[in-house]
Amino acid sequence: MLLEILLAVVLGAVIYLFLTKKKEEALPVGDGWWGRGQKPDVEEDETIHSFKVETSEADINYLHRRLDEARFSEPLEDSNFHYGFNSTYLKKIVSYWRNQFSWKKQVEILNKFPQFKTKIEGIDVHFLHVKPSHLPEGQLAKPLLMVHGWPGSFYEFYRIIPLLTDPASHCLKSGLIFEIIAPSIPGYGFSEAPHKKDFDSVCAARVFYKLMRRLGFHEFYIQGGDWGSLVGTNLAQMAPSHVKGLHLNFVTVAPTGCKPLLSILLGQYFPRWFGFQPEDVKRLFPFVSKVLVNLWMEFGYFHIQATKPDTVGCGLNDSPVGLAAYILEKFSTWTDPSFRDLEDGGLEKKYSLDDLLTNVMIYWVSGCIVPSMRFYKETTGGNRKKHEKLPVHVPTGIASFLHEILYIPRVWAQQKYINIVSFNYVPRGGHFAAFEEPELLADDIVQFVEKVEKGNVAK
Repeated sequence: MLLEILLAVVLGAVIYLFLTKKKEEALPVGDGWWGRGQKPDVEEDETIHSFKVETSEADINYLHRRLDEARFSEPLEDSNFHYGFNSTYLKKIVSYWRNQFSWKKQVEILNKFPQFKTKIEGIDVHFLHVKPSHLPEGQLAKPLLMVHGWPGSFYEFYRIIPLLTDPASHCLKSGLIFEIIAPSIPGYGFSEAPHKKDFDSVCAARVFYKLMRRLGFHEFYIQGGDWGSLVGTNLAQMAPSHVKGLHLNFVTVAPTGCKPLLSILLGQYFPRWFGFQPEDVKRLFPFVSKVLVNLWMEFGYFHIQATKPDTVGCGLNDSPVGLAAYILEKFSTWTDPSFRDLEDGGLEKKYSLDDLLTNVMIYWVSGCIVPSMRFYKETTGGNRKKHEKLPVHVPTGIASFLHEILYIPRVWAQQKYINIVSFNYVPRGGHFAAFEEPELLADDIVQFVEKVEKGNVAK
């Protein structure tokens, strides 16, 4: 009798652990309230309102006055961008901003795509919703949620959106046409900032999941880089039955276990033992100079924003010149680390000043730099998050751009993303792929979605 009882207890424990494990394969959707004060008893207004970017003449006059009063420090001789943004070139940026840049013209460009706001969990969420202008008879557009990162914005997608919604007009031979939904992360751009602590990437994923369901999408694809990669990953973990595929151009996976850790030490000499491809060896080794030194040189901002974002944020929110230097320095070194060797940071090699300053202006006119930086503290601070322990089972495509600030080989990525449908080495481009190389990113998205639609995915 005692043996039967023990067997029953053991069997029950095994069944419980199995069921618990299965339940933990998905993040709970949950709920939240990020508005001011207590959550009201009445149901939230789910109305979707049209939105346009508008700025008053007084706002522009104030900006011009602040630019006229800018105070510059003298750079060290031959320092280029090794100490951060070179102030000699910064003077040229500010002069262009003050005397040639037309915010009125850029506002017209911003407003060329339909924009909306809707209240979710107590805050107004801003988003683009761009439908194809024409669809061939019998063809449906594929809904694609595109999520930006820091220090970018929804504006990063303005060059890639036409390639995905109207490929024929841009001489692209894509058989797919997309419907784009590109929201601003709460606290970024024209989305309202959370008024309470603890709004992290999982909360952003839940807000965007509710947005997609509110728009009537039962199934959709996701694309993201930087924070958009993590928010998209969390959404795929939260609603795997609704996410048809996840496409990323930035991946952060910390290798765990003996073999991955050994691969850091020995992978350069015995790549096949660890599943490395020749391109992996080229991009990853020597590990100290290509990974650790790069992290040391480029991730100081991360520590600041993950610990005391409001302190530095106060200065940036008050100074347009300081804000531009802080943001644009990332568009230099994260596009190509060799740009540190140039006095102008190589910024105009890949971008126009109008595009760069438009992104800066979105931060300036909305006053969002502080809440955008808080997102680091909320997402990375404290104990290990539940989502970090969960795998991603939805079909995943990874585009690995040559100059991305952090390189993760496929064999490491597979520890997290179980069903990698495509992993492509992109021969040029850096961290801001949609902004810098929209054609390359669009091609990679299309080939990934085509594979998923044809069923070329692991079961």
